[in-house]
Amino acid sequence: MTEYALAVDLGGTKVESALVDEHGAVLASSRHRRPTGSAASSEQLAAAVTGAVTDALAALPGEAHLAGAGIGSAGPIAGTTGDVSPLNLPAWRDYPLGALVADLLPRGLPVTLRMDGICITLAEIWTGAARGEENVMGMIVSTGVGGGLVLGGHVVTGRSGNAGHIGHVQVAGFVDLCACGARGCLEAVASGPRSVAWARTQGFTGATGEELAAAARAGDAAARAAVERSAAAVGRAIASASALVDLDVVAIGGGFSHVADDYIDHVQATVADHSDFGFVTSTRVVASALSGEGPLVGAAALVHRRDLVA
Repeated sequence: MTEYALAVDLGGTKVESALVDEHGAVLASSRHRRPTGSAASSEQLAAAVTGAVTDALAALPGEAHLAGAGIGSAGPIAGTTGDVSPLNLPAWRDYPLGALVADLLPRGLPVTLRMDGICITLAEIWTGAARGEENVMGMIVSTGVGGGLVLGGHVVTGRSGNAGHIGHVQVAGFVDLCACGARGCLEAVASGPRSVAWARTQGFTGATGEELAAAARAGDAAARAAVERSAAAVGRAIASASALVDLDVVAIGGGFSHVADDYIDHVQATVADHSDFGFVTSTRVVASALSGEGPLVGAAALVHRRDLVA
């Protein structure tokens, strides 16, 4: 009998849900998404999650077994309680997302919630670009910038559940104001929306990450500078993180990490040039091997790969 986990990925622009089997394969017919967004009310966000989860559960094959639910949420989160306060979803502060999902499942099934960066890291170790590695940071560079850590083969969550939240680590040389209230945060410098906004101050006339990517490919100097600025900031943050916890591999996914064909190469070059410490500069930076399925696979790993999560 095939065993599935319900996987839920909550982000700043969408919530997505799907069924994922014990080998990390997403059941395509079960994959559903709904929009979220910073302007959404609490009721609208709850309805979006409920719709995506209900549709995914409806696709469970009759002979299959549902083992539980794993949720990856944009941060901050509140420990391991299932409560969330995503920075980019202001209507939800200390919202009981875990309880909302639990109420949609058959009674008694476990629900585990962790920060989305942790989930992407689990996905890369389980089926992606970091298989076989034990000291890994997974990163998402998209609407925001998230991260998660697995050290010594085990997830690092921290007291509040937000360990590895590299998007809110300050990067030397930058003073951009972040939505969290600090200046120079990686997310404020390197995310897709912030990179577009910076490019517009340099003469770029587009409005989206897709337009920025096209302009950079076409030789627009401001667009290309924005791409390199983002990648350099990510590289500096990775080097600092590796100096702190001695990382072997950093796997980067998220839509904005595809803004240029050489984005990951530029990040790697920044890490390699950071200092004379070999344990820092030898950290490998790789592109996610999971495309858009990574967050869902990682959320399912919270159920299927308890050896990493415990």
